[in-house]
Formats: sequence, structure tokens, C-alpha cells
Amino acid sequence: MITGILLIVSLSAEGQGASTATGAKPSRKAPQAAARKLSPEQKFVLDTVNMAVALPQPDPQDRLRVLATAANVIFPIDPKIAKALWHEGVRIESELIQAGKTPAISLMASGQADCEAAQSFVENLSEDSVVAAEQSLIGAVTSCKKQTLDLVSRKLAGALKKKIVASRALMATMEAQGTKSAWSQKQFEQMFNSLPDSRENASEAENFAAMYARMSGEVEKEDAKDAGLDLLEWLGKLDDTGLRTLAISITVGAMKQALGEKDFQEALSSDIVASSTVRGAQNGAPGQIERPPLESVSVLEAMRDNGSDHTDQLRDLPASERAREAAAHGFAAGTSGDKQQAKKYFDMAFAAVDEVWEARAPEQDTAAVVEEVSEAAAEVDSVNALARAQALRDPSAQAIAMLAVARVVAGSGIAR
Repeated sequence: MITGILLIVSLSAEGQGASTATGAKPSRKAPQAAARKLSPEQKFVLDTVNMAVALPQPDPQDRLRVLATAANVIFPIDPKIAKALWHEGVRIESELIQAGKTPAISLMASGQADCEAAQSFVENLSEDSVVAAEQSLIGAVTSCKKQTLDLVSRKLAGALKKKIVASRALMATMEAQGTKSAWSQKQFEQMFNSLPDSRENASEAENFAAMYARMSGEVEKEDAKDAGLDLLEWLGKLDDTGLRTLAISITVGAMKQALGEKDFQEALSSDIVASSTVRGAQNGAPGQIERPPLESVSVLEAMRDNGSDHTDQLRDLPASERAREAAAHGFAAGTSGDKQQAKKYFDMAFAAVDEVWEARAPEQDTAAVVEEVSEAAAEVDSVNALARAQALRDPSAQAIAMLAVARVVAGSGIAR
């Protein structure tokens, strides 16, 4: 059965067209693995990865996700292929950032890029793009400190002079430089003198407060006082939300610890705006911080309900929840030996995946739904799951689903 599907994969891959996400036209096929003896499972994984990478992803964000996943899956089998995929991924990540877009997934942040690529990435990054590149810069400093620390430090310092603040990247770089270093001390002062427009950067309130809390005890008391007052004045300009209240609370707590209660009160009394901000936060009702709702799917519950047909109930659910619930029930039925019932559930789950993908929005992690359904199917029957993945309507969804199947086989060492 494995041999049959591998033949299908091989023939299908030959017929796939190649187009790029960013205008260039590199080959969509992963480099060929070095000639060596592979187990049937490894061959299944290799062929599946090659086919997934050969599919076109018109959206560079999708292409980046496919490359990152493919490289991780194939690395234990052939590191050379993984390295080639990582290099293409870093190039796309850099192009997205230069276009002002934040990558949906960062090879740099996950430490997948080699240090030569990381150094080139930072060298080619403009100071205006450091906020979009924040996760990438954190990854570069963390994984390749020797090659990138000075470069990242210069980029962030230059951005601060333009009132462009990448607070988390600054914090990671200060930790790498040493919080007591002259560079870190100077950038701390510069940051709170250079806070960006409050209306456009309200979502950064918690990060700015966290940066202040981490560094306020590492700098001179006078600098901690001035920075704290600057931050409180900035927070006072924000709408009254739970996030604003939390940021004020973090800042006040850090100021009291850094200055002492008496000096903190004296500092507040010297700044009418900061004092008013603190009083307003203390007197107002605690705001609620809105978080995106999470869908809850319980495989254990599906296992307990196994034996009953729930497809009619699932049809009324939103597409993403229906996909996950149906996949959970399919997993429960399939692993208990009821292949026919599992088929019904996975028919529903993959049909819902097509709906989810067609209606996806930028703020939704639609790829996670595709992966979850495909992995559940692969745990039951990886060959069938691969065929289902290939049948999805969108080529990007196909590639993400196929790689999820390959990951299950690579992890278990079994192509069912």
C-alpha cells in the first residue's frame, strides 16, 4: 500500500507547476536527497515533503510557513535539503519585512536559519523595519549572538532616534549586551524619551511597561524616575481599557521598587499628568483585557462518546469548530477500529477545512486547523490522510496538510 501511494506522489509531483510567492522563479522542488538507503517510512516522508514544496503558494506568508514546516520535518532525514529550504525561507521572510509586513512565522525567531543567513538578514534590514522584524531580530541575537549582536544593536539604536521602538527586540539585545552595559543604559533612557504616537501604538503598552519593569532596577534612580514619569504620561493618553490599567499597574509597581515609596510619591507630586494617570487608574473600575476566544475540543470527550454518530450535531457548528470536532471524533472512531465511522467524520472534517480556508482572515490561525485535522487523520491512516490532503481545493492548504501528515509519520516511524 505504501509503494502504491509513493508512486502516486512521484507522478503527481512531476505534473505540478512551479510559481513563486515573491516574483522570482526558483525551483519549487526540494533538492534531491543524497543517495542512501531509506526506510519505507523515510521515503514516504521525503516524497511527501518534495511534493508539498513543489506546490505553488501565491501568498508569500503561506510559502514561508510551508518552507519552515518542510525543513523541520525533513531535517532528520537529510539536513542538506532542510538547509536549502531554510535559505529560501529567510529570503522570503526578509522580503516580507522590507515590504512592511510582519511574517506569520519566523525562521529567524525559531533559530532555524544558520548564522551566515542571519547576519545577511540583519545587514540588509532597514531601521524603519525593525518593528515588523522584531521576532526575527530576537532570534538572530539569541541564536547567533557573535555574528549579529553589534549589527542588531546599531539597527535598534538608529530606529530609536526616529522614534521607532521595537521594545521586545530592545530587551533581548539589552540582555545580550548586559543590562549594566553603557549601550543598554543609553538605550533605556533613549527609549522612554522616544515613545511613539500613543494612538498608533496602544497595543504596545504592556510591552513598554514590561521593559520598564525589567530595567528600572538596573539604571540610576534618577533615570528610572524620569523614564517612569515619561511612560505614565504616555499611558495617560490611551483610551481607558484593561490593557492600559494593567500597564499602569506594572509601571507603578516597578517605580515603587526602584525608587522606594517616599521617592515615588515625590516623583508623582512633581508631575501633574503622571499623577493624574495613576489616580485615574486607581479610582476606575478594573478593565477587562479582551483576548481572542479559544475553541475547545476534547479528544477525551470524543473517546468517551465513541460509538454514537454525532455528525448531525456537528453540522450546526461553525466551520473551524466543526473541522476540529469531526477530526477528534474521527480519531476516536478510527483508533478504536471503526474505520467506516472514522471515514464519515473525516469526510466532514476535510470538507470543513475547505470552508475555513476559503473564508480565512489574517488574524485567524487557519493553518492550525488544517494541521490539526490532518494530523488526526494521519494517526488513523496516513496513506488515506495524504490522499485527503491532496484533495483539498487550495494548493497552500494541500501543502500544509501534506506536511502535517509527513510530520506524524516522521514522528511515529510508521506509515499506516
